[in-house]
Amino acid sequence: MKNIFVFLCALAIVSCKEEPKDYVTISGKISNKSSDSILLRNRTLTKTILLGEDGSFSDTLKISQPEVFGFFNGNVAAPVFLKNGFDIELKADAENLEETMEFSGAGSEHNNYLIEQLKLEKELLDQDKLSSLSSEGLKEEMKDIRNKLTTFYNRDKNIDSTLTNMAKNNLDPMLNMYQNYFAESIAVREQFPVGSPSPTFENYENYKGGTTSLADLKGKYVYVDVWATWCGPCIAEIPSLKKLEADYQDKNIQFLSISIDDAMRSGGGDLEVAKNKWRTMIEEKNLVGIQLFSDKNWESDFVKNYKINGIPRFILIDPNGNVVDANAPRPSSKKLVELFDSLNI
Repeated sequence: MKNIFVFLCALAIVSCKEEPKDYVTISGKISNKSSDSILLRNRTLTKTILLGEDGSFSDTLKISQPEVFGFFNGNVAAPVFLKNGFDIELKADAENLEETMEFSGAGSEHNNYLIEQLKLEKELLDQDKLSSLSSEGLKEEMKDIRNKLTTFYNRDKNIDSTLTNMAKNNLDPMLNMYQNYFAESIAVREQFPVGSPSPTFENYENYKGGTTSLADLKGKYVYVDVWATWCGPCIAEIPSLKKLEADYQDKNIQFLSISIDDAMRSGGGDLEVAKNKWRTMIEEKNLVGIQLFSDKNWESDFVKNYKINGIPRFILIDPNGNVVDANAPRPSSKKLVELFDSLNI
């Protein structure tokens, strides 16, 4: 009788044991929300979750396999790792989503690992730092970065292998991309050392009328922005560039933008259509400084001589027409103001 009682008790315990969830529960709060909903999206699934007035949310979704999703609030986004059975709570500030994400609950350790990984990669692959190295210095730095990232990826054996394997598989392509990008940038800088004569341009069409040559600007520092109306990263730098122009309007520096809009990309084969797009954007964005249109877009001597293969590209030239930096920091980089200050501009 006693054995039957023990068996029945054991059976009751087993039958009451909670079955693993075949779905994800995600909840939390987004402060400073930029829209009234969040969006979870991967290659095959999109899920919209409404936010409360205070930015709180809670919902469930069922997924086919563990995967990193994009977590969107308006135009800001960050990654989140989801797996059936997770019950995670997320708190973040939409004004700096990726930097402020904090996870708790079942599955939080994997997501906190992912955010820490992204922060470490961003810190180690700092563009200002890498672009300031020599060619040999870049090679040594990339070796050091590889070692540090590999150590981090292998640090915690409890992290889901979906995340760690993805990081390890992406390591070589990611580092090779950075290596190639900055090697080209550094090679340009080494080819045009500080104080070497700058390539020039002559008689570029000026938005305000007439033409302008680099020689016309002798006696001032010239910060050159090579851009095009179709270039998203170029457009993203405009607010920072306009602020710089305002901050340095009484200084011995001229801000100069050269458009390389071309007929095929911007005007369907008609150069005048391309020029009209250039003029329209200057008006709509209220662009200041000297606005020029290059004579042969990518085939212009100035562009080819500076080996410009991608835009935006920024160049700083001294009052004597010599190179200060053939691949200068972007307007949005604090390194640019530091460079200006070092020159007492």
